[in-house]
Amino acid sequence: MTHRVAVLVPTPAHSKLGGPLTYLSEQPLAPGTLVRVPLGKREVLGLVWDQADTALASDEMIAAKLIAEVLQDIPPMSKHWRQLVTFSASYYQRSLGEVALAGLPPQLRDLSATQLARRLKRADGMQEQSDTCAQGLPLTMQQQEALAAYESNPGPFLLFGTTGSGKTEIYLQAVQALLARDARAQALVMVPEINLTPQLQDRFIARFGQDKVTTMNSAMTPAQRLKGWLAAHTGQARIVLGTRMAVFASLPHLKLIVVDEEHDPSYKQQEGARYSARDLAVLRGKLEGAKVLLGSATPSLESWQASEKGRYQRLHMAARVGQGKLPAVRLVDMNLQPRQTVFSPQLLQAIGQRIERGEQSLIFLNRRGYAPVLACTACDWKSECPHCSAFRVFHKIDRTLRCHHCGYTERVPRACPTCGNVDIAPVGRGTERLEEHLSELLADVKQANGEPVRIARMDADSTRFKGALQEQLARMHAGEVDVLVGTQMVTKGHDFRRITLVAAINADSALFSSDFRAPERLFGLLMQAAGRAGRDSAQADASEMWVQTWHPRHPLFDALRRHDYPAFAQQQLVQREQAGMPPFGFQALLRAEARTQEAAQSFLRAAAQAASQLPDAAHVTVYSAVPMGIQRVANVERAQMLIESPSRTALQRFLSQWQPVLRATQEKGLIRWAVDVDPLVI
Repeated sequence: MTHRVAVLVPTPAHSKLGGPLTYLSEQPLAPGTLVRVPLGKREVLGLVWDQADTALASDEMIAAKLIAEVLQDIPPMSKHWRQLVTFSASYYQRSLGEVALAGLPPQLRDLSATQLARRLKRADGMQEQSDTCAQGLPLTMQQQEALAAYESNPGPFLLFGTTGSGKTEIYLQAVQALLARDARAQALVMVPEINLTPQLQDRFIARFGQDKVTTMNSAMTPAQRLKGWLAAHTGQARIVLGTRMAVFASLPHLKLIVVDEEHDPSYKQQEGARYSARDLAVLRGKLEGAKVLLGSATPSLESWQASEKGRYQRLHMAARVGQGKLPAVRLVDMNLQPRQTVFSPQLLQAIGQRIERGEQSLIFLNRRGYAPVLACTACDWKSECPHCSAFRVFHKIDRTLRCHHCGYTERVPRACPTCGNVDIAPVGRGTERLEEHLSELLADVKQANGEPVRIARMDADSTRFKGALQEQLARMHAGEVDVLVGTQMVTKGHDFRRITLVAAINADSALFSSDFRAPERLFGLLMQAAGRAGRDSAQADASEMWVQTWHPRHPLFDALRRHDYPAFAQQQLVQREQAGMPPFGFQALLRAEARTQEAAQSFLRAAAQAASQLPDAAHVTVYSAVPMGIQRVANVERAQMLIESPSRTALQRFLSQWQPVLRATQEKGLIRWAVDVDPLVI
């Protein structure tokens, strides 16, 4: 008997073939089975999504193609996993095939059933379950109370714990208790960025053993990703550590999901299916019957409001472990400093005192490179990117001009390309130039042993080579660096025990941004940066955070001085509610990319006109099309249009009605379009 089977294949997001395709099978196949199927002139990985047991008439069998191969050694994807994919595709306005296949390791698409069977056999032979449960650390009273509340309630939970309060130990002990009482249970622990994975991995392996822990992130090789995925899918790995992509990991016995630094914007995917891994983690917990634990010292306003309304149970840990203290916050009014001052004399003196005492300082500037712009002093030439509406950044270390949007790089010209003037100079400062300037200012300062000051820089440029990040972190922990200059990558999650001073050099840029989320991001970033200081009880009383600002009386800095996130959140939520902004309103963006700005906006205008005729048009507001903040990237023009509604349900209905209209709207020069639901950047 021949069976008709519905199979998802990797089709484009807005293809008319976005749903399952019909194939034939000589045997019934369970939903979730992995197969290989012919698609056009190639053979692709597919996923059985449905089946029909009735025999087909001969004319129907001619139209449908036979499944080429069944990957029968791999257990089918679970019902709950398929429900997660179905929701994600519907909510984020993407095709089922795109979301489902993106959640699988790329190498599954290339290996035959025989090769996969060999991999599985090899993994079974190497897998030896160890009996490692190194003992957990002694818990403080507030940790005990938080863990007890977690164990005795269903959640979801928001673990609101100040930096250094021991949130990671709560994660470890929650996982430890789960694995002790359930021999098959699995836990998913997510972190926002790849560079935070190694240190967390070390702690979990030390506690549970190498065999129980696997990782998932985009920096892994295809072979590593397949190995980790198979270990999780077959239940061999009890703990999965990963970045946002891990929310789609196949875990058949999932009982706990931890989202560390849940506020971090890195959990929002910015390409393809623009999902929020944090939001999907909460949904997945509900589908799987798993507990969900969101942790942060500065929760997202969405999560904070959910805990205020009782949808999440808030677990509060206000004190640091041991005798550590949060640093005193000192504001430097830059209006009182001489023009062109980069480091105020007071701050330089404080850094010098730390160096002489053998302590470390962290200087935070959220801009890498030597200078944002290289400019001619005789004419109007600036180092613009020829392919983007942005400037190329000057990198002095290798004498290049590099676009941080499209990657276009060339050597610094000897003279101005426009007028021939040889006097071209950097304008503004990045971390590379800040490091150089600080070296000059501290040239006369010595360590306690009389040796020169040791300054290091940590950003995306200095850590781009394999092993560079681990090497720099090791130097910091060993006390081989006196002053660390870095971008936001140094402010998150690192446990630097010797840092007693943190300084934010240019903190004002987000205060008056057109992006309504900018103050929330800035406050979180500054609180996270402050959290790197004062972790050692012996030096806690002397720890400080310095903020150089032109607006010292801004309410944000008042809350920062008091380390008062609840007050800041309350003030922001009042403003958001008055303006109908998230979490009190709901948004989506329609983005278009085209060969010209006119073509992009023409598509958006046509889409807006068609939207006015849809049944739910009265429940949404469609704003005018505008160029994106970075209008051109890699010679592609970009524009967007904002859609708002006070009702999430109404917005979803409207977007679903809009999809076929958008697919049918063709504009000459249009390259692609995409809907971004719950966007983080407007």
